[in-house]
Amino acid sequence: MNTGMNWAAFSSAEPDLATTVEARFGAFTHHVLATLRKDGSPRTTGLEVRFLHGELWLGMMPGSLKVLDLRRDPRFALQANPGEGQSLGGGDVRIAGRAIEVEDADTKGAYVTEVEPPQPFHLFRTELTEVVRTYVEDDTYLVVQVWRPGAPVRTLKRT
Repeated sequence: MNTGMNWAAFSSAEPDLATTVEARFGAFTHHVLATLRKDGSPRTTGLEVRFLHGELWLGMMPGSLKVLDLRRDPRFALQANPGEGQSLGGGDVRIAGRAIEVEDADTKGAYVTEVEPPQPFHLFRTELTEVVRTYVEDDTYLVVQVWRPGAPVRTLKRT
């Protein structure tokens, strides 16, 4: 099992991929979060994310099913909004990991100061276990970049 890294550690280890991933998530407000239901089946829901102070943050409304899912099983997958049409500018980007709920009042207060989320809310910081970017190069190759903690980015090309 991979030991997760926070966003700052990932960015330090793989700055080029991190910049691309952050730009893809920054291009749109809403993205898709996948969590695991009590019976183990997947649940997908919309979500806004923030990259602040070296962390990837997930904020959620109180009592939402995704909060209950993550409290029960912290594993998640996050898919960047592909945008309109079929261009996928910057590629298709996914992040997987574990979400850890933040209870610390000072940390939540700092987040509120910067983001001004609707109150009350739940805040989760993330530990990344995988980052994947898929894109087309030269209208010829499907390129898949895969990063996991403890290893450099692996790049696969297919025709």
